[in-house]
Amino acid sequence: MANLEIDFCGLKFKNPVLVASIEPTNSPEVIRECVDAGAGGMIIKTLTDIEDMARLTQNSKYAILNEKNEPINGKVNKNFVFFSRSGYSGTHYKEWVPYLKELRQYAEDRGSHLIGSAGGKSVQGWVDICRTIEDAGIKLIELNFGCPHPAMMPGVHGGSMIGQDPDVAAEVTRAVTEAVGIPVFVKLTPDQSKPVEVARAVMQAGAAAVTATNRHTGFVVDIETGTPRLGGPAGIGGTWVKPLSLRWVNKIFTELGGVPISGSNGIYDHKDIVEFIMTGARTVQIGSILMLKGIKYLPKVIRGLDEFMDSHGYADIESMLGIASRRSVVDYSEQFKKPRMHSEVKAETCKNPKCTICIQTCFYDALAQVDGRVGMLHQNCIGCELCTQTCPFDSIAMHTTSEQLRQTAEYFSIPEKIFQEGKFEKPFDRGISLSRVAD
Repeated sequence: MANLEIDFCGLKFKNPVLVASIEPTNSPEVIRECVDAGAGGMIIKTLTDIEDMARLTQNSKYAILNEKNEPINGKVNKNFVFFSRSGYSGTHYKEWVPYLKELRQYAEDRGSHLIGSAGGKSVQGWVDICRTIEDAGIKLIELNFGCPHPAMMPGVHGGSMIGQDPDVAAEVTRAVTEAVGIPVFVKLTPDQSKPVEVARAVMQAGAAAVTATNRHTGFVVDIETGTPRLGGPAGIGGTWVKPLSLRWVNKIFTELGGVPISGSNGIYDHKDIVEFIMTGARTVQIGSILMLKGIKYLPKVIRGLDEFMDSHGYADIESMLGIASRRSVVDYSEQFKKPRMHSEVKAETCKNPKCTICIQTCFYDALAQVDGRVGMLHQNCIGCELCTQTCPFDSIAMHTTSEQLRQTAEYFSIPEKIFQEGKFEKPFDRGISLSRVAD
């Protein structure tokens, strides 16, 4: 079996799967369920001294939608949209103290970690909450600079409002890290253009790691009634947002020298966890899918990660960590150095002339209908690979274009005579240009 252990902020986790700071971790009973289900750690629902953010949780609303923008009605597909309005923990942070002590011990006895989460009204509020968490024996705290909801609260300055300003984020981080003796990491917001700058600022201010990222702020419309779902803007996430989250994991990992990252926003199953780890996340936070499938889904995700690593020859998490980011181009100039590619249609599996989708979607005029088959003008092919994605029969493959091939008549799969005479059929009235694209 693969070794799922990973070091994060000075603590050893038995696996990288953390339960995010969401509704399940607002309940001591459910936190115990998470421990029993095998979670590497649980981040408690954000503790706060902001009364309205506590009240908001008591007035939470959810709209879980499918790819058609319709309620899922119990069937959770992988492209679900999690649109919701919720706040911080509805219990005052000081009232959590006995639960924090008991749950910390319960988790540690079973090889897991309880992680604190804070969201204060003022700098002193942040400090007081984090000191309270530390005094309860918790060994790691996440500062919630990513929550989208405080921006909708009159007079409340917190969450993503702090996370959008590097100076303010650094000020709060510095105050907390100087006040407590345990590691602190910062949850970033994607509702801005500079998460990397904020990440750099909080790391310089003493943070041990960052979480990338919290949810976006969204707006969803019910077209049957002409009204906004949930009454207006709310937090939005789901697996559809994973590429956006991975973008920031990649940039932070690459530009900040591999700083410790906890990946968040876009997890459905173990494959998504693997993507986050390969992009550079040492731990991954799973949240909304547990609210839809229940805590019983958690062991399946962890088991899937274990089986994937075994089947692909990864001995431990470290061997997967950041490998995709390290193989990624830094800028597009690196793409220009790669060898030219061209597509080849496999006649034995191609369904032409019944199917012409590849011709219709080739906007570089490299494919054409000729003599009852798909002809290829290789010199026009730029190697974009769109045809391999649209072909329903897996009948197109990409090949490196050799210099010899590019300089011979065989460079054209359409017979040269037909090419010169321009005898092309025009499927669905889409014209085919005979101009050759310059190399």
